[in-house]
Amino acid sequence: MLRLTWVQPEDLVGHELRQARLDGRDASAVAARWHAAGGGEAPPRAGASARPRPVSPRLRRLAEDLLDELSRLPSPSADAEPTDLDRIRALCPDWPSPRPAASVSVSAARLEAAWLGRAVGCLLGKPVEKLPLTGIRLLGRATGNWPPATYFTARGVPRDLLAAYPWNRRSATTSLAENIDGMPEDDDLNYPLLNLLLLRRHGRAFTTDDVARVWLDELPPGRTFTAERVALRNLLTGLEPPDTARHRNPFREWIGALIRADVHGWTNPGDPAAAAGQAHRDAALSHTANGVYAAMFAAAVAAAAAPADAPDVHACLRAGLAVVPPGSRLAGAVRHAVRVAGAHADFDSVVDELHSVHSPAHHWVHAVPNTALIAAALTHGDGDFTGSVSRVVSGGWDTDSNGATVGGVAGLLAGSAAALPEHWTAPLKNRLATSVGGFDGTGFDTLAHLTHREATRPCPSPP
Repeated sequence: MLRLTWVQPEDLVGHELRQARLDGRDASAVAARWHAAGGGEAPPRAGASARPRPVSPRLRRLAEDLLDELSRLPSPSADAEPTDLDRIRALCPDWPSPRPAASVSVSAARLEAAWLGRAVGCLLGKPVEKLPLTGIRLLGRATGNWPPATYFTARGVPRDLLAAYPWNRRSATTSLAENIDGMPEDDDLNYPLLNLLLLRRHGRAFTTDDVARVWLDELPPGRTFTAERVALRNLLTGLEPPDTARHRNPFREWIGALIRADVHGWTNPGDPAAAAGQAHRDAALSHTANGVYAAMFAAAVAAAAAPADAPDVHACLRAGLAVVPPGSRLAGAVRHAVRVAGAHADFDSVVDELHSVHSPAHHWVHAVPNTALIAAALTHGDGDFTGSVSRVVSGGWDTDSNGATVGGVAGLLAGSAAALPEHWTAPLKNRLATSVGGFDGTGFDTLAHLTHREATRPCPSPP
């Protein structure tokens, strides 16, 4: 039986019920009807439930009806967590002032470090993606690599431990230290490549419709997950943005838009406001509210870190928070994470507190806990490359995505590829695998030059 993940209505209802609890909608009556009809909870980690056979047509129709009913429930968080950019700006008292065009620049060397850093962090997190925190810690400690100061390895790990906590099956053959041969394909690198392609075709004044066109032309559906897969499905059924982000999409506050945001920061060096606006137009295709804020936050942090005279990582994080509505769940989670990171010398203690706060309510791919962990790792690592990527991957949840975002920021702050430790970068062999057309096998130095071209191209005012 073919189970298409992330789009089957009977799997989406449980995720939407969880999202309703997070944003304060009273979905108790809908939940009761769903469970009385035999509907189940959301799959805890995978994209589809493990049913031995398809659900009945009746239950699928009910799931579709309930998804629409859930979307109409009033949300008490709506005023504090808008998606419209003008309303977001109105809520941000410290929204950054725009920089004059070309007043700040970023070097190709710095961008190469950003691309490499993103790849390194992603690769470090790939084999332990989807594993619980306990398993990640035990696997690292079994080989004396805790906190992880190099890539994970299966060599020397007891068989019973591997049986209890198996590596991510898609990644073990390419991402364990003994198997790395260049940077393997990953959606955390595919999306930055797509956004580089977006900028080459449409410039920094692109629209959300332009993002949709690039996806339809260049993005293989099988390489999409969660909110992006739903948004692509919605496009193919004739919906237009922003409805593509809202229609039967319980993943609209998950991490997908954040993993697409780096290039928007890299191409707006020293201008967090422009980077956030660019990230917003991208994110609006597939995400709303906190899912959009996570992308804006990441883009603004990267923009602040991009110039040669960038401030320290703590100022970069403050620049990120300045573009997020202060009353939102994401802003509160980031502020809490930064405080906790500053209060504990041991990062495992930071992680334990973040998990105790966020894990009971959130899926492991939700943007709120993952953005909090990103901020905590950068704070605790003080911007150091190895210290930062090690900490964020050691924190679990979406390990490869978080490693990529932190690695990109820490790479920028390092300033050049030569400043990154060779034991991280050498296994990549300056080679990236991808299904994005025209980029397979491209070197990170080439990507840096292509990105630099977009960062220095004159930009008309965005729509």
